[in-house]
Amino acid sequence: MQLSFTQTGEGKSPLVIMHGLFGSGRNWQGIAKQLSNRFTVFTLDLRNHGSSQHTDEMDYSSMAGDVVEFLESQGLADAAILGHSMGGKVAMSLALSHPDRVKNLIIVDIAPVSYQHNFDDILQALKSVPVEKISSRKQADDYLAKKIDVLSLRQFLLQNLVPVPSGGFKWRVNLKSIENNMDAIMGFPTEESRAVFVHPTLFINGEKSTYLSAKYQLVALEMFPNAVVQTVANAGHWPHVESPVEFMMYLDQFLDN
Repeated sequence: MQLSFTQTGEGKSPLVIMHGLFGSGRNWQGIAKQLSNRFTVFTLDLRNHGSSQHTDEMDYSSMAGDVVEFLESQGLADAAILGHSMGGKVAMSLALSHPDRVKNLIIVDIAPVSYQHNFDDILQALKSVPVEKISSRKQADDYLAKKIDVLSLRQFLLQNLVPVPSGGFKWRVNLKSIENNMDAIMGFPTEESRAVFVHPTLFINGEKSTYLSAKYQLVALEMFPNAVVQTVANAGHWPHVESPVEFMMYLDQFLDN
């Protein structure tokens, strides 16, 4: 599968960034610009997201394979890899299954474990919007507000709403595939959980988030024994958005070593 991407910078060491569920590469353009003086940064749209192709399959082994294919298409033997949330699981799956492709690894607020919760409430909220009939994003937000109270989350989700030339809108994320593959998205491949990645690794978590709690950090360090963990104070699941200065400090310290 050929992934859509944006390249920022040229002629420098490659760094590939992967977004989380319901996101896209555009969410990371600000970070990419900050890193472009030292890296050629590729922000990917993972399958079923952004401008990349839609497909029924959405397990982490397949998505890691997409990244291998991307690296080959760009003539890159390896790269620094950064992934947030779902993209972090793709990054870990890639590192554990193709360690020769990953120079070093940055994982943002996620662990190589299965989580019990899901995103059914968000899926149902998105599906409740009659996208073919609405004429504005404001109307879409009104529908989402009935099920999602948090304005910032609604604004994030609405980035996936795109107009249709014939009228109305559509979601550019593949809601059906995401819903059908939610167990795989919330899980982690068992065959890869027995592997070990020994290259330099950084885990960045938000202090207020539970995705990379102490017990999950222990699991992560078993698979990534050369890892360090940095916690961004007063941040939740999006530390790069909620505390960008502290986030970049930890990222720069790691990448400069």
